[in-house]
Parts: sequence; C-alpha cells; structure tokens
Amino acid sequence: MDAVPVQAENTAGAAAARVLGAARTCIARFGVTKTTVDDVAREAGVSRATLYRLFPGKQPLLEALVTRELAALAVEIHEAAAATKCLDDLLVTVIVTAARRLEGHAALATVLAHEPEVLLPYLTFDGAGATLDRAGRVLAPLLAPHVGPDRSERAGEWVARMALAYLCAPSEVVRLTDPDSVRSLVTDFLVPGLIVNPSSQHDAPSRSTKRMTQ
Repeated sequence: MDAVPVQAENTAGAAAARVLGAARTCIARFGVTKTTVDDVAREAGVSRATLYRLFPGKQPLLEALVTRELAALAVEIHEAAAATKCLDDLLVTVIVTAARRLEGHAALATVLAHEPEVLLPYLTFDGAGATLDRAGRVLAPLLAPHVGPDRSERAGEWVARMALAYLCAPSEVVRLTDPDSVRSLVTDFLVPGLIVNPSSQHDAPSRSTKRMTQ
C-alpha cells in the first residue's frame, strides 16, 4: 500500500535534484542575478509549473541549492578527515579539502568574479555569524576527540573563521589549497591556539614554546 507514495516521493526527489543541478549550471553560466526560473526549468528539462511545485520561487530555489552544496562539502570534509589521527593532520585535511572544493566550484567562481555582492550577506555581520556557527557545528564532531566535546563547536567556529579570513583576503604566504603551506599555519598557530589552556600556561610550556627551545 505504501509503494505508490514512496515511488512518488522518489520521483519528486529525483526531479528536485535535477533542478538543483540545473540551477548550479545556470549560475556558473550566467551568475545569480541573470539566472531566471525559466532558465533553470529549461536546463533541467522540466516545466515551469513543475519547478514551482518543487521550489516556490527563485529565492527558495537558491536557498535549497546553498543548503545542498554546504551539505556536500560537509560530507567530503568528514570523509577526507576520517583517516587522520592527530590534530595537525585533521586541520590540514579539513582546510585543504574545503579550499579545493570551493576553488573548483564553477558557480561560486562566477559569483566571486562578477557578483561578489551576492555573497556579502553570508560573509558580513549577522550573516557571517550564522555561516561560522554552521561551520563550527560541522567541524565539532571531528575536533571533539582532540579538544573535548565542550570546546569542539567553538574550536570549529574559530578554525573556520581563520580559514575564511584567508579565503576572503588571499595571501602569498598561506595558500589554502597547498598542504605544505597550510601545515605551517596549522602547526605554528592553529594547533597551539586550540590545545593551550590559558590557566595552565604558567605550569607547562606551550607546544610552540617547546618547539622554540629545541
């Protein structure tokens, strides 16, 4: 008795995925502002009415696309980080994986090149806070074994904040798609910032201090 509803749900899910893929293609081609619902429907091979049944307008469609892309990024990060054993390797893997995926994202590249203002709501003021909070929740399970569950979400937000700073203001010193370059940042600054307990700094030298005295 449940076969028909399940089949309908699967069909709708497949259509939604096709529409989202078409939206990503159109944005890579035209940008966000110039992409229309008709463009997406045509690219997906569905009628305008079908698209509106799935996504009631351009804004809900864009929000669904952003959610899907972020979820895919989170999955890729978790899969890449699964084999890491130490905090240094974990952070290098997380940052490089994210940077390479974002760099290779054709739709994002078009927006950055021609419509950077579209991203401003996600990168400034309250929007930036929401973006970083989401990143912190994604990274928390990976960081918990290293920094403890109570600090993991905050640590994830801080790591994301540091990476975002370099993404928004590229540096010749730190190239986020280069593992060796990222490792220098991680080893010298990120890991010491995560593992040092300020209340115990007078009791034991920090990791960076130990390295400097060797």
